[in-house]
Formats: sequence, C-alpha cells, structure tokens
Amino acid sequence: MTVLTESGETQFLDAVDSALTGFFARGRAGTAGLPATVGDLWDALASSASGGKRIRPRLLLSVVEGYTGDRYARDPAGDVPTAARWSPEDPSVVTAAALELLHTALVTHDDVIDHDFVRRGKPNVAGIYRHRAADEGFDDDAAAQRGQAAAIIAGDVALAAAYRLVASSGSPGTPALLDLMDAAVHSAAAGELLDVEHSGHLRIPAAEVVLQTALLKTAIYSFDVPLQAGAVLAGAPIADRDLLCRVGQDIGTAYQLVDDLLGVFGVESATGKTITGDLTALKHTLLLSHASRQPDWPAVSPLLLSPDGLADVAALRAHLDGSGSRAYVEAVARDYAERARAALTGSALPAALRADLEVLIDAAVDRVR
Repeated sequence: MTVLTESGETQFLDAVDSALTGFFARGRAGTAGLPATVGDLWDALASSASGGKRIRPRLLLSVVEGYTGDRYARDPAGDVPTAARWSPEDPSVVTAAALELLHTALVTHDDVIDHDFVRRGKPNVAGIYRHRAADEGFDDDAAAQRGQAAAIIAGDVALAAAYRLVASSGSPGTPALLDLMDAAVHSAAAGELLDVEHSGHLRIPAAEVVLQTALLKTAIYSFDVPLQAGAVLAGAPIADRDLLCRVGQDIGTAYQLVDDLLGVFGVESATGKTITGDLTALKHTLLLSHASRQPDWPAVSPLLLSPDGLADVAALRAHLDGSGSRAYVEAVARDYAERARAALTGSALPAALRADLEVLIDAAVDRVR
C-alpha cells in the first residue's frame, strides 16, 4: 500500500489529530480557576498546531507501514478499510503527535525571531495576543511585545509537551526516540542561530554555509528524524535507519531550498506568507549567496538597503530571476532530490516505503506552498 495516497493515511492523521486535541483539552482543563488569559493561551497554541501539512506524521507513518504492513481490516468485496487499528494511544500516533508539537514549538519561536504575526494565512500565537493587547489600548510596539512574549511562553509549553509525549508513548524504543528528539532540537537550534547571524547584513556567506544552515534548521528535524523515528517504532535494521537518515536530510534540504524560492517567487495566497519578508529582512538564502557572487552584485546590493529599511523587492526579484540565481537554486534543489532518489534505487528498504519516498521527493520540489 502507498500510504501517502490511500485512506490509511487519513485514518492515521485523524488519530494524530485526536491525540493533539486530547493534549490541548487536558492542558486547558488544567487552567481551571486561573485567569481566562491562561486558558486562552492553550486555545491559541491549539490553533497554531492546526492546519499544517502534517509532513512529519506522514513520514513516520510511511516507514512504520512500510515495515509492518497494512494495519487495516478490509471487507471481502474490496479494499475499503472496515476497522482501523490506529488509536490516539498507539505509540506511533503519540510519537507523530509529539513531532507535530515539536514543530509547533519551533515555528512559534521562529515567528518571534522573525517578528511575524501571521502563519498559514491566520494570526499565530503572537498575532492573537498582539490583537488582544491592541484591543486593550496598548500602542503598536507594546502590543507586539506582549504578543511575542505570549508566543515564547506557548512555544516553551509545546516543547516540553513534545518530550513528555514521547516519554509516555509506551514504545520499547523510547530511549532511542528521546535521543532523536534531542538531535532534532539541537540541530534546529543550531540552524536557527546560524540563520539569525546570517541575516540583516551584506556579508553573505558561501553556498556551503547556507546549505549547512538549511540542513540544521529544517532537514534534520522535519525529515531525517521522523523517518528514523518510524524506523525505531517499526524495529527496522540499523543500516536502514542510516539510509533513511541520509535520504531524509537530502529531501529536507531540497524542500528548504524550494521554500526559500517560494519565499521570493511564490504566490502569497498559496504559501500563506509574504513574498517580501526574506528580502526585506536580508535573509541569507542560497538565492542571495549565488547573486552576491555575480559581477553585477555591487550595483544590485543597494536595492536591499533602501533608506526606509525596505528592500526594492520588485527590482530584486527581477534581478534574481534574470541573473540566473533562481535557476541555480532550482537546479541545486533538484540535485539534492536526485541524490535521495539514487540512494533509494536498489536499496533494501521495503518496496512500499521506497514508493512513498519517491512520491515525497517529487512533492518536495514540485510544490506551490
């Protein structure tokens, strides 16, 4: 079965959502007797955790199903599942929910770092509490500060809860899963720090440094770790785990490069985020790294530093396209995708898992959001 495209995935993701809903309900119930704003924080965090692509649970499921087979009883007349074995208490479901909570924690803090108040086209935690503060009469700066403070608190809650869920999953592989959580958090922190230090100035690093940042900030926690977690839960051989680690890192790097392209050339209604933010904040993406090494860069770089602090986005977009930087990043993303595809070819991974990962490779580079 190809779990990325069939109904088993839907039932698994429904169970993950149920596990998350239960977690948030328990958290909110624990605020009884406290001021209303404390309970509201749990609601804001739950809103932030909803509506995503659920990439990490999908990856984990692909591996578990690849090794353990179809978990669904099917009626004699066809292939429609009649009874799902997934439940919100299943260790695979709980671990997938934990990875989503970890993602929620990291993006909640990332939005504070980037001064973003919207995610997926709706107010994030910082945005919700900024609106509350504005309604209470605070000026724009004070309202923004209060919103960001609430987001830091919410992100801390989600981060702690992610570990708690893994520790309580009941999986015999819990120690290994906790090690993977550490790897995810530590790499994401390192990548975020590099991203912060490599932004806001014109000392744009070489491509190797930018690619390392993409690996640390995104590929490891969003692709490598979920694939390895699935392997742990399924009892897969260590050699397979190592292969999934490498494949996940290559797919994840390709995914991040496409994300950077969409951050400049995407359609805001599809991506749910601005196409001006990365350029205005002078994020050191591979686009800028390539452009900064072209002969006409001295004439182009002033467009990033206009007197009002806003980049001349239209002119920059035109240059990044016309100079070949856009095509260069597209080619590098495809190279990473093909490297992942080559690693799968002839590997000992289960056939269904290889098929799922092939779908994922295509989806990572051919997407609009």
